[in-house]
Amino acid sequence: MALLEVTDLSQSFADRKLYDDANFTLERADHMGIVGQNGAGKSTLIKILTGQILPLSGQIKWQRNVRTGYLDQYADIPAGMTLYAFLKTAFQRLYDLDAQMQQLYADYAEKMDDQLLERAGRIQETLEANNFYDVETEMERVITGLGLDEIGRDHVISEMSGGQRSKIILAKLLLENPDVIILDEPTNYLDTAHISWLEDYLNGFEGAVMVISHDYDFLQQVTNCICDVAFGKIIKYRGDFKAAMRQKEARKEAQLKAFEKQQVVIEKAEKFIRKNKAGSKSTMAKSREKMLSHLDRVDPPSENEHAKFAFPYLDTGSQNALSVTKLSVGYGKPLLEPVTFTMTNGEKLAFKGFNGVGKSTLIKSILGVIPALSGKSDFSPSAKINYFNQDLEWDNPQLTPLQTIQNEYPTMLPKTIRTKLAKCGINAANAMKPMHLLSGGEQTKVKLALLELVPSNFLIMDEPTNHLDDETKEGLKRALQAFQGNLILVSHESSFVNGWVDKELNVEKLSLKERQG
Repeated sequence: MALLEVTDLSQSFADRKLYDDANFTLERADHMGIVGQNGAGKSTLIKILTGQILPLSGQIKWQRNVRTGYLDQYADIPAGMTLYAFLKTAFQRLYDLDAQMQQLYADYAEKMDDQLLERAGRIQETLEANNFYDVETEMERVITGLGLDEIGRDHVISEMSGGQRSKIILAKLLLENPDVIILDEPTNYLDTAHISWLEDYLNGFEGAVMVISHDYDFLQQVTNCICDVAFGKIIKYRGDFKAAMRQKEARKEAQLKAFEKQQVVIEKAEKFIRKNKAGSKSTMAKSREKMLSHLDRVDPPSENEHAKFAFPYLDTGSQNALSVTKLSVGYGKPLLEPVTFTMTNGEKLAFKGFNGVGKSTLIKSILGVIPALSGKSDFSPSAKINYFNQDLEWDNPQLTPLQTIQNEYPTMLPKTIRTKLAKCGINAANAMKPMHLLSGGEQTKVKLALLELVPSNFLIMDEPTNHLDDETKEGLKRALQAFQGNLILVSHESSFVNGWVDKELNVEKLSLKERQG
């Protein structure tokens, strides 16, 4: 019996249909990748499956007593809670049982009641059966595997970046060891070594997995089936990502052939009808009209939408764009060796290095968002800076993309805003959704649309490709390549950066973490 059966699932938003009459199952051994363009409805599908929203129609049937674990990046975490304390909550039931047992032993020592000792013994058996005494070892394994020891066990979660928070929530989910692990873009904030660890973890996981990801290399390593969410349909393919894409392409070719074949039949019938509608063969013409009216028409294969970006350039004629001199950055103590570099007009620079090494901290210190420990950074007086912050945070997440931009630019016509959003890949339906209901990819597109409204000569982009599908990444890359001004690009995706930036700064080599540890 399948762990999950999805039957005749339909969902829409406003006048836009996400999927119609979708059917698929999740088997016990399935490690399922969920793929599709930004805005296709992947995150919505997960929310339906986890009971956060109701579908328009259809049935979601989980096998009884199946425990699901969902990577909820917006989970409420009590104020002041540390990393280690939060991870311990994955085993809260066991810690509560342990506290009960300790109290029973204390009561027995006082009252010498054998019933108390018996109850304590039963609890101890339960704890042993659930590997309670190996809990801390398992926590250390996951902490090390996901690179959380770099953050610090006593670090308060409310003081962490969005990326750090996501890693911690992922760690807790893995520690809970559910029957089904459900992940939404788990590799966004992981470097290569930690992605490799997660791959090994998932490949060794005996339960079922559902994972949304635009990291196709990751999907290739951890999946044995793929659900493709595209053009109003959800189609499940057997095999890894590459095998699924081959099947999808074959399906597309077969659909194209069927469409072309049917078009020939339709064209011949229509030609006959036009020629013979009023003549001696009018009865035959009417018969063919009737045939066409009942024909189950084959649609041509749909093509993915391509987002287009263009960042307006403001020419100021200045040659010296940025000078960074012996800049020491960190929170209380240095993260990196002092950084020195210069940029002249039009140069493009990439910051490379694993997640958590200090790339974002360096950017924020150069911008003056956080104070540097020592040294200085000087932009040209004529520099007009446009900064993309990787965190998806909004002043009011209840507002729609249309309202968000309207608040920033009150004189801009709604039609102009809609056109801008559409060009960036935000369709009419998503333009009217509250920001917090949009996927990470759709929110990123809105941030990029806002960036396009500010002429500049210096772009600073901190991990802009997180959450984006391949088509959108390509559109963004073309726009950054075409930008005439300066660019500092922070990215952990080598494939996005390689071959077109003027120079690179390997922040990893400047890291002091290893030497401090």
